[in-house]
Amino acid sequence: RRRAPVAPSEEEEDDSDSSTKAITSERKKNPASLFQTGGDPPTEKKTKKKGESTFADVFSPRGAGAGRQKEERAPSPAVEVGNLEEFVLRPAPQGVTVKCRLTRDKKGMERGLYPTYYLHLDNNKKVFLLAGRKRKKSKTSNYLISIDPTDLSRGGENFVGKLRSNLMGTKFTVFDSGANPDRANADWSNVRQELSAVVYETNVLGFKGPRKMTVIIPGMNSDNERVPIRPRNDNDGLLTRWQNRSMDNVIELHNKAPAWNDDTQSYVLNFHGRVTHASVKNFQIVHGDDPDYIVMQFGRVADDAFTMDYSYPLCAVQAFAIALSSFDGKLACE
Repeated sequence: RRRAPVAPSEEEEDDSDSSTKAITSERKKNPASLFQTGGDPPTEKKTKKKGESTFADVFSPRGAGAGRQKEERAPSPAVEVGNLEEFVLRPAPQGVTVKCRLTRDKKGMERGLYPTYYLHLDNNKKVFLLAGRKRKKSKTSNYLISIDPTDLSRGGENFVGKLRSNLMGTKFTVFDSGANPDRANADWSNVRQELSAVVYETNVLGFKGPRKMTVIIPGMNSDNERVPIRPRNDNDGLLTRWQNRSMDNVIELHNKAPAWNDDTQSYVLNFHGRVTHASVKNFQIVHGDDPDYIVMQFGRVADDAFTMDYSYPLCAVQAFAIALSSFDGKLACE
């Protein structure tokens, strides 16, 4: 049987048996404990904000039966942005799902440019968050991320991060705007942080099914702040630590496995109204110890429009870069 990638489920997921899952009551009550690893706190304290929200629970990739959700969803809580650069690098407040809209602009392709991706708050399109575009003349895929939609230059003051892939396009690393270790200060204080890494499982047999993703992020300390990961060489980054199973201060996440639906002959996940079009790019990121807590979800709602929701411990730059990695060509994964 040929299996198609996943489509949004039309059925509302039944949460009545959620208590039977093998998850400790402590982590059910406090999902933040999933991400605490200790580590040294950052030198600068970030302002913490509190709020409330409900979580969407399931979604999917390409295939038949991409029906729309009929259920109503709760409005997204107001999100205070304040200083934009601080906001996009600050973890989402605990208990809040930050709901965003990502759009893809292909106009520049007429002039030989790559598409530009824009991220706005979903409940207020006037609130711009981030823009990203792949750099030309780069040996590997290299996306610049900026807080100014008109300034996507590496040397600009609005540059806040980048996404870089390996030669195969199967592994990606997300950096902040710090310096390459080759250009470090004497005390290494200006060296860039690695914010996350994404690994797509290679598809050597041509299997027609949903993608499999692993996301690696720095852990959180006891103050619920990101543990800085500042590798001084290529042998100490998130990907290398993950490959060597050296997981101190590192958290491993995965995309939620969709279920096969015989009626639609496709893999489905329930996005609770946030995703309406089937696409191989649709995914949901969860921790293995609590698959009901959605760390991030991303999915298509139109040809060039997507919803992107993220929760603690991710920040906007991490989530946006993970979403950008799904657009990149992955010949070894398709």
